[in-house]
Amino acid sequence: MTTSELPRILRKRGEPEYPTFLELFFDLVYIFMLSRLSQALVDDLSIRNVAQTAVLLLAAWWVWVLTAWLTDLFNPRLPIVQALVLLIMLGTLVMAVAVPRAFGAHGFVFVAAYFGIHLARDAVLIPSTRVHRAIQARSVRVFFWFLVTAGLWIGGVFTDGTTRLVLWTVAVAVDLGSARIGWPTPRLGRTELSSQIFTGTHLAERHREIFIIALGELILTAGSGLAADFDADRLAVSAVAFASTVLLFQLYFHRIRQLLAPGNLASVERVRPGTSTSYTHLVMVAGTVLISTGISLVIDDPWRSTPVAWILVLFGGPALFLLGTCLFDYVVAGRILWSRVVAIVALVAIGPAMPLLPPLGIMIVANAVLLLTLVADVTGPQRRPTG
Repeated sequence: MTTSELPRILRKRGEPEYPTFLELFFDLVYIFMLSRLSQALVDDLSIRNVAQTAVLLLAAWWVWVLTAWLTDLFNPRLPIVQALVLLIMLGTLVMAVAVPRAFGAHGFVFVAAYFGIHLARDAVLIPSTRVHRAIQARSVRVFFWFLVTAGLWIGGVFTDGTTRLVLWTVAVAVDLGSARIGWPTPRLGRTELSSQIFTGTHLAERHREIFIIALGELILTAGSGLAADFDADRLAVSAVAFASTVLLFQLYFHRIRQLLAPGNLASVERVRPGTSTSYTHLVMVAGTVLISTGISLVIDDPWRSTPVAWILVLFGGPALFLLGTCLFDYVVAGRILWSRVVAIVALVAIGPAMPLLPPLGIMIVANAVLLLTLVADVTGPQRRPTG
């Protein structure tokens, strides 16, 4: 590759670019991924399995984040970049297939797919940017930190139980944390703020899209549960689940569509806000996974006595979503959404009384809190981001 060819593989700096159809296509695999993670929780709500599922979600999210950054920095219309995105999509699909037994017999499959994604990305990007040392150094730094955690991932494959959970937890924490500090690497230093290209419009759209994907998984869960046996109880749960999805949609877009507008996220050199945007959306998506889990639990028996674990899921999902929106608003706008803080406190405060209600009643109460929060947002003062 010559110097004159390099601009073809890179986006123009600061170019306002909307996602391509390929990027939208890539996101579809996350409907399946989120569904598998939710089902893993439905099958086992023990503390250990919740922790295991959280680790798998973090690994899957890290793949999505790196792919979003990949198509933000490199030209997604080039065949070589498109082929790479499709390979990553295939690897993500394999990871999703392995989710139910990733902490059992399929641990090797999950890690092999995760490794394959990283190796394919770096095998393409490092040689393709050899005439642009700053860009190549960024890819080398990412690869270096992949090697740092490789031993932990592989070590986990050859252990089981708590040991695998600890090793993989440390590995995924290092994967995400190293990006936060710019992947510091011996002899290469770290990626400085000015050397990363974040296109505000592009990443804003990518995060909107992945949240829509998460909402789509909620619709899939509600619809699948109703289709299994079309009766009055399932219809009622599906209706409440649909209302939950609509409320999440409205709460997300009422405020965040303003924060993610091109005029507010046009800066291309704010790396920490760029990474924080991804992390705060992770919290929101984790909330939707819990809500999906709750729907699957309730739809089979909406009138039974409610276990404490179910209450934690049914209230924890909305609370996590609201927390994610609060964190995002603080990162981008520098302020706190007090209406949502109050809603989280309300969910925590009324939680101890929820064993008195059947599961469907708890879903309705959670929706009522979300509805009141939306009303407070709509009727409250509309403030623009500061700074």
